[in-house]
Amino acid sequence: MAMDPMFTNGIIAVKEKYFLRDKLSRMCEMGAEDAFRLLLESGFGQGAGADSYHEYEALLEADEKDIDKFIRDFAPSAAEAEYLLAPRDFHNAKAIVKADVMGVPADSMLAPDGNVPAEKIQQAYISEDTDELPEEMGKAFAEAKEYLANGDKEGAEIGIIFDKALYRHLASSCRRPAILKKFVAEKADMQNILTCMRSSSMDYAKKYLLDGGSLKERKLAKLFESEDEGMKAMSGTGLESFARMCYDAKAEKKPLSEAEKVLESYETDALAKNRFDLKASEPFMYYIFRRRAENENVRIVMASLIAGMPEKWIKERLRGVQS
Repeated sequence: MAMDPMFTNGIIAVKEKYFLRDKLSRMCEMGAEDAFRLLLESGFGQGAGADSYHEYEALLEADEKDIDKFIRDFAPSAAEAEYLLAPRDFHNAKAIVKADVMGVPADSMLAPDGNVPAEKIQQAYISEDTDELPEEMGKAFAEAKEYLANGDKEGAEIGIIFDKALYRHLASSCRRPAILKKFVAEKADMQNILTCMRSSSMDYAKKYLLDGGSLKERKLAKLFESEDEGMKAMSGTGLESFARMCYDAKAEKKPLSEAEKVLESYETDALAKNRFDLKASEPFMYYIFRRRAENENVRIVMASLIAGMPEKWIKERLRGVQS
């Protein structure tokens, strides 16, 4: 049942008061123990029974469970819930196959449940009865089993089977509202640009390209011809700056980490640009992505402080919006 956006927005307005905001920057200037104490004083993770800064992951786990509950309780429609939680389902499906190949229990490789309990996914994989799973997941299981039957057991190949399946699923399940369709297409396009930039040829890149994007293979192939041709192909797509960032990194023989960072914070940054004009389900999505970005930033800060990294180094690695 669709939730009333006005009701949900009222709840979000109250919950937004608990964002860490500038406290994250202050944490970068502290020692690990003081930063952990600030988290506890701010109510982050509801305490979660953590007694030491070495247990900060317990706070993150508790907060992430709270975010998941909010998604399940207040998602404006099934499409938003799919966009936010289906990646967990496909990750877990991939982990179950990899664990089977490696002959180890899957438990340590699983993410928290998405829309489908991991136990149900595993049972479907074992029984080969995937009727109650998302259609694309069932197809991915069948494709993975066929691939493994041929004797090739490279983890990267298994991974791309489920990554492709996820984007096909999202493209089908998230056509409305329009913002979700845009998110799926642009993230697929950015992933495909990164794939091309890392590949030696279009023939090699093809098998790793994701469905759901707006860039056709002929445009992506231009990225291999020359920088000028590649940038011409990107003209008018809205991905010019992303492609330029990748070309610049390659020219300087640097990793594509800045482009990856842009991709990771894509939804948060896209919604932040229009944060005063968000409508329909957009305030809900913005709230969820801000909380997820905040959690990732807490993880970066605490891990870095424990490792003794300097303040400037930590601040440069924070993602998304903190204001």
